[in-house]
Amino acid sequence: MEKITQANWESAVVSPETVIAQIKPGMSVFLGTAMAEPRTMVRHLMTSEAKNLEDLELIQLVSFGDAVTLRSLRSQNFRLKTFFSGWVASEAIEEGRVDLIPSRFVKIPQLIESLLRPVDVAVIQITPPNADGFCSLGIAIDVAHDALEHAAICVGEINTQIPRTFGDTLVQISDFDFLVRSKDPLIYFERWAIDDVWDKVAQHVASLIEDESCLAFSIGPLYEALAQRLVNKRHLGIHSPLFTDPLMDLVKCGAASNRRKETHRGKALTSYAFGTWKLMKWLDNNPQVEFQRIDKVFNPLVIGRNPKFITIVSAKKVDLYGRIGLHTGKGIIAGGPAEIVDFLSGTELSEGGQSIFALTSRDPAGRSNILLSIAHHPNQFSGFESVGAVVTEYGVAYLEGRTVRERAQALIDIAHPDDRAGLVRKAKDKKVLYDDQIFLEDSARLYPADIATTRATRGGLEIRFRAIRPSDEEGMRHLFYRFSDEAVYSRYFHSVSSMPHAKMQQYVNVDWNKVMSIVGLVGEEGKGRIIAEARYIRISSGPLAEVVFIVDEKYQHSGIATMMYEMLARLARERGIRGFMAEVLFSNIGMMKVFKKGPLPVKSRLESGVYHLEIPISAG
Repeated sequence: MEKITQANWESAVVSPETVIAQIKPGMSVFLGTAMAEPRTMVRHLMTSEAKNLEDLELIQLVSFGDAVTLRSLRSQNFRLKTFFSGWVASEAIEEGRVDLIPSRFVKIPQLIESLLRPVDVAVIQITPPNADGFCSLGIAIDVAHDALEHAAICVGEINTQIPRTFGDTLVQISDFDFLVRSKDPLIYFERWAIDDVWDKVAQHVASLIEDESCLAFSIGPLYEALAQRLVNKRHLGIHSPLFTDPLMDLVKCGAASNRRKETHRGKALTSYAFGTWKLMKWLDNNPQVEFQRIDKVFNPLVIGRNPKFITIVSAKKVDLYGRIGLHTGKGIIAGGPAEIVDFLSGTELSEGGQSIFALTSRDPAGRSNILLSIAHHPNQFSGFESVGAVVTEYGVAYLEGRTVRERAQALIDIAHPDDRAGLVRKAKDKKVLYDDQIFLEDSARLYPADIATTRATRGGLEIRFRAIRPSDEEGMRHLFYRFSDEAVYSRYFHSVSSMPHAKMQQYVNVDWNKVMSIVGLVGEEGKGRIIAEARYIRISSGPLAEVVFIVDEKYQHSGIATMMYEMLARLARERGIRGFMAEVLFSNIGMMKVFKKGPLPVKSRLESGVYHLEIPISAG
């Protein structure tokens, strides 16, 4: 056979039938993956009636079911072996027509190289060769180089529609034994629609992502919405299994400059592209995106070198222990634990790294996505110790370092308000929560999430303010025990030696019709601590309210109480409160200064060592 060169490649193109004639019974045939599926060659393979196509083993990392369909597997003498449980493979695996090879993605090239999974024929989609005889692998690198290196027969399907990409994408036209010409259009995928619920989920996820973070994306409405919420970030990095239209948007708008990455600086790193024709056109000869093999893209050590690496996973279910149920079926890319475990391992190695699992509180049928247990979920990620935060449209539950009881309470806080009472009841029955756990059902619907804000003290310390939550019980308990006896007396007007669960849970479970409670936090999101709390309590449902403050002694005299007082005054006015009342010990000079310097006029009288304050609030 004459060697294929840049000069003669067009005359060397053969028909798919010519290639099929070279295949012998029992051979292993590697097929290009995902959007780079060699559709013309695969279609002929699936429909051929050639007698030599017996007992063939097809190997494909990700099948979109376009050519290798479940129907063709039912009717032909083929077995498909895959390392991926998502997309169409999940249904076929359940029927026993596809064999799943459990493996960390980073180890797949090693398996091929060690011939644990021998490859006899490799069919790869490529661009036409350039003037120097180099073709591009285009939009899916994964293990194509390894398959070509170990296959006895190498087949290139020439497709003029795929972009020529940068990175480890070049192959010599002379590396192929046969060439066929693609007769099928490239597979394109439309962008996901975004609704208000997913937008709210994305807003909460975006609040956890700092400038200069490095991101791993997948596909679906979460990522579409999240990209829109990240456009004002600076110097984001991209190190992602998939490069998608939303990531293209982040690069084009300048939010993702990739200039703060430690690996492949200035480049978005990926192994696959997935999306619209606009994305494919943009990727053509675009040096801003670098395609590499999966053993680099999925390598935890490479991932972990990037500071503030954030793995964002779209989940289907979560239980009160923090176990994650992943999506199954068609349309899923990050389908199973094997596809995310390498990135989670890299995230744990990254300085400032975090893992975020996001989902809507309910599924399209209106059923809760937060359950007591997902022990019987078919696609479960059970490594709950690697789950840093869970996000719904109702907020963020930080799970790292928390007990199972604390996890359960935090997850109930972000469940749909109508599902929280049932979750509390079930958690009590299983002893996940205390038997006497309080739950105020109406308050779950009235939680004022919109009051959250961040402000800086005179010394530049950032304080995050938000409404108190039932899951703040431990944080408030720790705050209490940091106070001196004198500070406790100033707050409660008598000695209080302990603050057990029974007392503290009454404090953190707030009736929002009567009480407004704001906590102030410092430190990293999810790992910070409560240093202050301020609240007003309506007096007999009238227009007046009692107001009280506590601030960690370490942070006093920095303006925190003043900030909280200003917030309470504004919130009280908006909610129809016409005046505050307060009692302050004569010795508590600092608290008196807060009131006198505050935004409201103060009337005071001193009786028995206690200032009795009346603070009118105008309706304007």
